[in-house]
Amino acid sequence: MKFLLLALSLIGSALAQNIHIGAPASGSSIQAGKQITVEVDRPNSLTGSQEVSIVIGLRACYANECTPATDAIGSVLYSGSYNPQYSSEAGTASKPPHQNFTVTVPENIQTGRAILSVSHLSLVGAGPWPMFEVVNSSVVINGS
Repeated sequence: MKFLLLALSLIGSALAQNIHIGAPASGSSIQAGKQITVEVDRPNSLTGSQEVSIVIGLRACYANECTPATDAIGSVLYSGSYNPQYSSEAGTASKPPHQNFTVTVPENIQTGRAILSVSHLSLVGAGPWPMFEVVNSSVVINGS
């Protein structure tokens, strides 16, 4: 019984640390060679955590087949630190802590369906223990 409670507690802590891609929305069209803003949200949590890094990648789908983001990142658009904060801008009071990244879509990327992914590493809890996750969103790439 104690093991079950511990396991459920750890699962709950991990889920509270999960990130989400706030923008661009799934299904959005983006243009090759142009800049886009990728918003990475991390809901607030009572469990302590320390952000380590994220990697934002974009991978075109070939022959209508999309390789899972956990298997291949594709073009790395950003790799570095992650420091989500609440925004003080008007109309953002309901947003969770987040950070915006302005990245450039590769000019020579294949048009059509693609997977935008964010790989996230953080240290969670008093121990701490490493937590790694990959989230993704489908986008459509238009020619430049």
